Amino acid sequence: MYGGDEVSAIVIDLGSHTCKAGYAGEDAPKAVFPSVVGSIDQMDADDDNENNGSKTNNNNVDSNKPRGKRRLYVGSQALGFRRDHMEVLSPLKDGVVVDWDIVDSIWDHAFKECLLIDPKEHPMLLAEPSFNTQQQRERTAELMFEKYKVPALFLAKNAVLTSFASGRATSVVVDSGGGSTTVAPVHDGYVLQKAVSSSPIGGEFLTDCLMKSLESKGIVIKPRYSFKRKEIQPGVFQTVDIDFPNTTESYKLYSQRVIASDIKECVCRAPDTPYDESAYSNIPMTPYELPDGQTIEIGADRFKIPDVLFNPPLAQTIPGMNNFAEISPSFRGLPQMVIESINRCDVDIRKELFGSILLAGGTASMQQLKERLEKDLLEESPQAARVKVLASGNATERRFSVWIGGSILASLGSFQQMWFSKSEYEEHGASYIQRKCP
Repeated sequence: MYGGDEVSAIVIDLGSHTCKAGYAGEDAPKAVFPSVVGSIDQMDADDDNENNGSKTNNNNVDSNKPRGKRRLYVGSQALGFRRDHMEVLSPLKDGVVVDWDIVDSIWDHAFKECLLIDPKEHPMLLAEPSFNTQQQRERTAELMFEKYKVPALFLAKNAVLTSFASGRATSVVVDSGGGSTTVAPVHDGYVLQKAVSSSPIGGEFLTDCLMKSLESKGIVIKPRYSFKRKEIQPGVFQTVDIDFPNTTESYKLYSQRVIASDIKECVCRAPDTPYDESAYSNIPMTPYELPDGQTIEIGADRFKIPDVLFNPPLAQTIPGMNNFAEISPSFRGLPQMVIESINRCDVDIRKELFGSILLAGGTASMQQLKERLEKDLLEESPQAARVKVLASGNATERRFSVWIGGSILASLGSFQQMWFSKSEYEEHGASYIQRKCP
């Protein structure tokens, strides 16, 4: 359909935490930005917003919306700038799109601001969660063909793309992202739907645990917009608090989470053995300097919080996470999810699946996670199974494995006849995507 190299496809992976977009055939996404957006209801915002610089093209993503609607701000820069009455909204709930307007503005931002392309000229490969529903897929196809007029589209499952990124057709993909952790077995390039299991414990949940734990120790994370640092004499700074009464709760929380998630990425690592309060009580502290200049010491939490992935009920021992109690018995740790998932598959392929368990997603790039998962699986899996957990040594590759798989797939010559083209869409309608993209 698309002969030669003159048309390069665009690959987009909209995750629950970040959106990754770029050209097929490249080894990393060109644009990576948060998949939450800032939203100001035009009713709240008085005309003073109009005067303080929101006339620039960058923020005015929704200039064509009539007043009384909301204005959306997309991208790290637009979100990093504090605005009165700005709520932070996510288009996804449990990995599934609930707000298509926001998804629209995220795609717009990716095409116009980041990649600077005209979507009419590029086929689009979109990554989707393994449990995406039929309505979601049809809606995506409609938007892409009707609004963006793309020439061709393909929807590929996250797990399949991760598998391709590591050069395997059969594997168990453990994708631990921002909003959730999903375990999906892939056989010969197809997800085995009946064996997919997922749990709401992902990076965001761990960040919440860390924030609550720090709060219980009296450590307050000040968002970056809430203070200024002045140098009173060389090398000595004074922090002055600034008050913004109109800042929304969700924006304050968003700004705090950005910092908390950095603390998590810098100091946390998965413990080698299940976390035990007494064994870790006298562990040496690790210092971390907050943006406002205060240095905090983090001790046992460095190991306790990552261990929630392996032992979810541990989260209840963190002060302030008690509301998590009602639902926790149904959550299983990573090793249990993997074994359960493999056991739901055909007996003939279990051995092969145990031998290629792939780690992917941002949370999976945590130090020692691979070693710990392998160790736990060896203890719990059948004797005959030869367990091998694989993870790219490169943290960038782990974080972007879904996108990289899409980039490899969309640039293969043999893939070019697989596209769901605009003419097929016009002939058969959106439901045809079920046939074209299994």
